[in-house]
Amino acid sequence: MALTTRPHTGGDTPQPPPPHGRLTALARALIRHRTPVFLLVAAFSVAAALFGSGVAGHLSGGGYTPEDSESARAERLLTERFGAGSPDMVLLLEADTPVDRPEPARAGREFTERLRAESSVVFAESFWTTGDPSLRSEDGRSALVLVGLAGDEDRATRAAQDLVPGLTGEQGPFTVTATGDAPLNDQLEKQSQEDLTRAELIAAPLTLLILLAAFGSLVAALLPVLVGVVSVLGTLAVLRLMAEFTEVSLFAMNITTALGFGLAVDYSLFIVTRYREELARGREVGEAVAESLRTAGRTVLFSALTVALSLAAMLVFPVYFLQSLAYAGIAVVVLAAAASLLILPAVLALIGRRIDRFDVLAGLRRRLPGSRPDGQGFWHWLVSGVMRRPVLLGGAVAALLIVLALPFGHARFGLTDDRILPAGSSARAAADTVREEFPGAATSPATVVLPGLDPGERRADLARYARDLSRVEGTARVDGAAGSWAGGRRVAPPGPGSAAYADGSEGGGTWLSVVPAPGPNSAAGEEHVRALRAVDAPSSVLVGGPAAALVDTKDALGERIPWAAAVITLSMFVLLFLFSGSLVVPLKALLLNVLSLTASFGAMVHVFQDGHLKWLVGDFTHTGQLEVTVPLLMFCVAFGLSMDYSVFLLSRIREEYLATGDNTRAVVFGIDHTGRLITAAALVVATVMAALATSQLSLLKLLGAGLALAVLVDATLVRGILVPAGMKLLGSVNWWAPRPLRKLHEKAGLHDA
Repeated sequence: MALTTRPHTGGDTPQPPPPHGRLTALARALIRHRTPVFLLVAAFSVAAALFGSGVAGHLSGGGYTPEDSESARAERLLTERFGAGSPDMVLLLEADTPVDRPEPARAGREFTERLRAESSVVFAESFWTTGDPSLRSEDGRSALVLVGLAGDEDRATRAAQDLVPGLTGEQGPFTVTATGDAPLNDQLEKQSQEDLTRAELIAAPLTLLILLAAFGSLVAALLPVLVGVVSVLGTLAVLRLMAEFTEVSLFAMNITTALGFGLAVDYSLFIVTRYREELARGREVGEAVAESLRTAGRTVLFSALTVALSLAAMLVFPVYFLQSLAYAGIAVVVLAAAASLLILPAVLALIGRRIDRFDVLAGLRRRLPGSRPDGQGFWHWLVSGVMRRPVLLGGAVAALLIVLALPFGHARFGLTDDRILPAGSSARAAADTVREEFPGAATSPATVVLPGLDPGERRADLARYARDLSRVEGTARVDGAAGSWAGGRRVAPPGPGSAAYADGSEGGGTWLSVVPAPGPNSAAGEEHVRALRAVDAPSSVLVGGPAAALVDTKDALGERIPWAAAVITLSMFVLLFLFSGSLVVPLKALLLNVLSLTASFGAMVHVFQDGHLKWLVGDFTHTGQLEVTVPLLMFCVAFGLSMDYSVFLLSRIREEYLATGDNTRAVVFGIDHTGRLITAAALVVATVMAALATSQLSLLKLLGAGLALAVLVDATLVRGILVPAGMKLLGSVNWWAPRPLRKLHEKAGLHDA
């Protein structure tokens, strides 16, 4: 049975024409001018495809740390004043003989000097130029070259793209591989494009099968896919345009194309379903299109508003990874809604009553649950059972979701590193070797910048400070203008092996490199940074480095989470009140959304942090932590999607309640008549997100799997059991609001058409 609601029982007599309105007028204008509409859509699609085809080369890696944080300011000072800082690229040179023998040593020095001669290289230090034993492997057959590249993160990545091919492979007596942030970003860019192509090839045919099962008609099923393809092309163009004016995260391409395709298909699903209902009620084609846009089109507009407001909450976080995804996501939501509202009326008017042609799955669908001709199928049976035992069934599901949420209580958060890449990538393999064979190397040092201290005049103060830093638990070595220190003792005089024995070229000052014992992306690394910052300094001081960036990012995000929660809660509460006229309905919807999302978060901790059930999502490296920004992104996206389904369901329940005054009947009717549509819409979005989870990049795998699970939990357990159980227990209280607010809703509410 196809997606329809009340069957037409009034013979062939057409329904009265709908009242005029802006959406009705828009529909009629699009029908009249459908030929120009087709030409404009075709021209837009071609132009968007051409303009957006090279978007990946204009997107930026990174963007996970606040630009005004202490660690970011320290890195900028190091680059601008000292020509130093954390290395952007680490080159691993492996030889058949010990690297300190004459021939490898000569070749190593020449290799380092060749690097220093490159215009894009700020500094290049190696075992052969510094004598630092930590830059030589434990077996003596490998060595590291630490390279700083000019410019910001994007320029460093582009420089690495130019340099790496000529530096890697067989280089004299060495086999050279590259790792570090710049080569990592380059490989992330290439891998994300491969993953995007694979995800689209998986999602498109599966989406078509879901729509075929829902609609029955091949013609009807193809329409949402058509709108989805136009939306994806427009999304790429939007990202390309945004990249001209601001930094946009590399992952925006994968995430927003998936979101845009899923929403465009969902919105088209609503409109096409309503169009078929109107035809079944006896309307002429033109009036059916106009009525569909007036009713389902209103739902699409409201849905786009809820999703856009949820995404807007990410704008409060001071990291461009989240901010760029917010801007891009909002633009994509608007584009998906516009594509559905502007393309479908013209296409439906052209197709007319042929919308039900080619019912290729009729036999299979008749055997599926819920295919009874009276419309009272699976969802009617399920909700009726829940209404008879709301405490038992609702309590059982709530307990299940709470159990699923428990692992989130021990969630640990970090920043992305090379382990986001698949194990076979060259940058990942080189990084694994560095971790295993160079445990004391300063590839991720804490950088301590003293911009106002003259190391010549205050050498004693600097030496005292370096000594105190070396005594901090977790410090392996401190290098600076006062020499190298370890455990409170100076172990080497100032020299080329020291990190900063020269003054700043402008403005004086100096800096120290602190080599940490713990890894930078760990709880011990965070404690080490906090301890360094607590040491009494002889002048103003900035502590940077990867571990400091993690500390600053977590602190900044933690401070802004209440603001983001306030934006989402207040905006969703107001919108649901204007829609329902109740104070209880919005509160209950918000609580249920939080419950279902925390359950999804718990499952993600169990799989991606703790490494259980990895076979469900494909192989990846679990690092014992989650990327700190992903739960925030997942929450904002999933919250918007779940509110979308809440509105669609509540509109039908409220419509029946106002007509009958019977709360139980209204709930059963609303879920019975929207269950198929919400399930199909959720399956489409979940399929698109699950395709995203096939990525070889663990961050996209985490996000895709988490969103797919969140959408499925919301559309089944929450909408099918918790919502009816809660509404049954509350009865008429569901629709309560004080008299002044009821009057406000009568005047300003978003009433059903």
